[in-house]
Amino acid sequence: MWGRSGWESQLLETGFLGIFLCPLWTLSPLPKSTPPSRIVIWAYRWLIFRIMLGAGLIKIRGDRCWRDLTCMNYHYETQPVPNPIAYYMHRSPVWFHQFEMLFNHFIELVVPFLLFLGRRMCIVHGVLQILFQVLLIISGNLSFLNWLTIVPSIACFDDASLAFLFSSKKGGTKDQVQEMQAAGKTSTLQYSSYIRKVVNISFGLLITFLSIPVVVNLLSSQQVMNTSFNPLRIVNTYGAFGSITKERTEVIIQGTSSVDPNDPAAVWEEYEFKCKPGDLRRRPCLISPYHYRLDWLMWFAAFQTYEQNEWIIHLAGKLLASDKEVLSLMASNPFEGKTPPRWVRGEHFRYKFSRPGGNHAKDGKWWIRKSIGPYFPPVNLKGLKKFYKARNWPLPTQN
Repeated sequence: MWGRSGWESQLLETGFLGIFLCPLWTLSPLPKSTPPSRIVIWAYRWLIFRIMLGAGLIKIRGDRCWRDLTCMNYHYETQPVPNPIAYYMHRSPVWFHQFEMLFNHFIELVVPFLLFLGRRMCIVHGVLQILFQVLLIISGNLSFLNWLTIVPSIACFDDASLAFLFSSKKGGTKDQVQEMQAAGKTSTLQYSSYIRKVVNISFGLLITFLSIPVVVNLLSSQQVMNTSFNPLRIVNTYGAFGSITKERTEVIIQGTSSVDPNDPAAVWEEYEFKCKPGDLRRRPCLISPYHYRLDWLMWFAAFQTYEQNEWIIHLAGKLLASDKEVLSLMASNPFEGKTPPRWVRGEHFRYKFSRPGGNHAKDGKWWIRKSIGPYFPPVNLKGLKKFYKARNWPLPTQN
């Protein structure tokens, strides 16, 4: 699932840079004579530059709503896993949504270039980017993506600008930081050591070489997002929400104990996921930076077909077998303590936020929905044998 989850490549790249942030030959948390190489610091700045500029360019080149300032009319309602704040933000005035769009373009398309305009502008860049990520954290459950994006932004600050965060006691961490700064200026013996120079220069050349196709991609009108041009994924291209879905659809998985799934009298009961919309009266969840991977994938599946997401049929088979591991990923099992379902199906619904203060909200509903039709037809374990065999999947057995 690498192609779908840009934060995973971003985590790899961030971690790779971290290897070179501190000296490999000391266990001291604040080595006095070996401050971090400026090459590594600039590698982190180069990372946040690519993340933000890539996100801004993919929006301008992608969905038209980013250019006509209407995307935020839909984003809060249709984002992968909305939170309670998104419910209210969705009803903001049109002018406020337009302001959000302009601010977003400013942060992603203009602010990144402050990195190259000297120390003060670099610090301003760091402050703005961190505040922007905090706003995104508040308004959505985008996994640990925004928290992770804060990490390279910290490289925009030098020791002097962060000294106020540390203890001012004699011999405290603040003094150690200042000593480290002084050591970096006066004690050049270790800092200028041959091995360290070779490692840092080699690291810088590697980052530069791997950045060439990334820069070409950024400049291309056919820009792609969240991909890599090297197998180790240590210098990647990023981007987010290049297109916005205008309507929210959900796949609701249901099961029945009825012998005949086509019997009008069959009672279909719904499986509830831990976070994604389902029960109309359940408040949107607040989980960031935690991540429910299955809920996220269900969002992708909802605006595609089950033929494009065969894993969802695999999931149906696991539910038919009452697989404990799969059921642990669900918020509720309607067949808990009962006979496992004979049939499982997927139904497709269009979901919309209820209006705060409206009749649906007064009834305790956060969502309203309308049936679109079947997503995948009723299936049972016997009928899935051929499907599973063709894909070399082991057929689940009922527990």
